[in-house]
Amino acid sequence: MIIHSIQAGNFKLDGGAMFGVVPKSLWQKTNPADPDNMIDMCARCMLIENGDKLILVDTGMGNKQSDKFFSYYKRWGDFDLVKSINDAGFSINDVTDVLLTHLHFDHCGGAVVWNKNKDRHEVQFKNAKYWSNESHWNWATKPNPREKASFLDENLLPIKESGRLNFIKNPSSKFVYNDELGIDILCVDGHTEKQMIPKVKHRGKELVYAADLIPTAGHIPVPYIMGYDVRPLLTMKEKTSFLMDACEKGYSLFMEHDPYNEIISLKKTEKGIRFDNSFSLDEL
Repeated sequence: MIIHSIQAGNFKLDGGAMFGVVPKSLWQKTNPADPDNMIDMCARCMLIENGDKLILVDTGMGNKQSDKFFSYYKRWGDFDLVKSINDAGFSINDVTDVLLTHLHFDHCGGAVVWNKNKDRHEVQFKNAKYWSNESHWNWATKPNPREKASFLDENLLPIKESGRLNFIKNPSSKFVYNDELGIDILCVDGHTEKQMIPKVKHRGKELVYAADLIPTAGHIPVPYIMGYDVRPLLTMKEKTSFLMDACEKGYSLFMEHDPYNEIISLKKTEKGIRFDNSFSLDEL
């Protein structure tokens, strides 16, 4: 199994929303804010070579939304999903599977693009199976008022219409090996219903794609919960269990949203489990 880090674009989000009830005086030590109180974020996807499969985990927010939409997120830098895949030595047509951890726009927007005439949307990865799970798909396509702005029809309906939508069966609260993709998947429900957290092996190490369970290294302390989470108390419980397991088993975390820490390790301290070291994928 060979892993590639794919950069789908940088953006910013409100620091208060990203840390919920945690005071700014605490979270700004690890995630400093700009004058508009927004913190740096990225969409770092994972590309997995696994036998005859080329699996892309998440796709960033894409490029098809309006300028007004993107103005809310202060995109910065010049990273691009397709270019990053090309730089890794592949084309979008080589991707066999797209695993979407969940269907918030900053995780799945790049899965769908405008067609050449810009009169309808179509899937970007035309040779790939798209993977969600039935519980989360139903949650996203019949959204609650709290999450409605994050689940966009133009990101979801073209996937179903393409006939390439597939569901991971029997999502579990423990890591379970998935035969179809050849990776382990854990499901958590605090951030949104049945978010999928993949685990892979890379150079003899267990590498977990942290997604929105732990969006940045600054979110490692258990109470540091995003205001976006629909079940924050459940997130705390899930984080506690995951961090203990990760520390005991020596998992490394692949950070989807942290632009400055690609891979991190954990350590036990008197205050609980905390950040240990930061690595690039090549250094792991």
